[in-house]
Amino acid sequence: MRRLLSFLLFSFAASAAPVHAADTGWPAKPVTVIVASAAGGSADVLTRLVLNHLAIATGANFVVENRPGAAGGIGMAQIARAKPDGYTLGYGNINTMAVNPALFNKLPYDPVKDFTVVGRMFNVYNLLVVGADSPVKSVADLIALAKSKPGGLSYGAAGIGSSGHMGGELFKHMAGIDTMFVPYNGDPASLADLAGGRIDYSFTNASVAWPLVQGGKLRALAITSAQRVPFFPDLPTLAESGLPGYENVSWGGLVFPKGTPDAIVDKLSGALQKVLASDALRADLGKLSARPGEGDRTDFARYIAAEQKKWADLIDTAHIEKQN
Repeated sequence: MRRLLSFLLFSFAASAAPVHAADTGWPAKPVTVIVASAAGGSADVLTRLVLNHLAIATGANFVVENRPGAAGGIGMAQIARAKPDGYTLGYGNINTMAVNPALFNKLPYDPVKDFTVVGRMFNVYNLLVVGADSPVKSVADLIALAKSKPGGLSYGAAGIGSSGHMGGELFKHMAGIDTMFVPYNGDPASLADLAGGRIDYSFTNASVAWPLVQGGKLRALAITSAQRVPFFPDLPTLAESGLPGYENVSWGGLVFPKGTPDAIVDKLSGALQKVLASDALRADLGKLSARPGEGDRTDFARYIAAEQKKWADLIDTAHIEKQN
């Protein structure tokens, strides 16, 4: 967590520094960036990190406003209602853009009709972790224990509809087990209970969980990527741990309110692609166990559509209860 906080402090300092516009067009004044999650979490820290690089590339002064609550609905609704003049930007992720439409009976925003996507900023994988004192040493151990105690184990994640929640439900569905989901207001709270033995396992953002694994408070069983990643070369995937085809990516990107001029969207999208290809940003993201996003705004829109179908299918086939 010290690593996350140091990046957060750096991001606050960089965001506060005045950056003058590079030309007479956009951006001519500060750009408000609404992040529909709490300050200090991995989404907030990683977004601020990317924005620091974008500020240099575009001459923009990005000012982050955190608007958590209602599974991201509060912040996303604020973005949707904003004037589409290029001076309100938003953070959209797997939760708000892909899972919520199928998980909730009613949303205060429409992820397709209310936004124009800019691009995917980063990908972060979740870790399947247990407490350091847990008798579970592998994914196979966890599945066997869960099957021996139907409904007797619990897992935690950062909120209903989060990538950790959906990754956990996908795990349950593919493994054929019955465990109870416990939602938390952020990964740190769930991991504190996990380390204290109050829940049995968790699917948690790697950038948050790994320092606790290194510190001996948690044990990592697997990573949710399709293949092993360079950050954790010795950590097996769920796919190679008995669940072939398992993959769960926690991704985040930038969106404008629908109606924002294409010239502005294209300018920011192009700048984002350039900074994501830079060695400097790749190195900074790597320090937080994240990888840069791929593709342009069209690619991002296609990716969101594919993710929406994936999680809608899971919610349907696994009979996950819809939320009001």
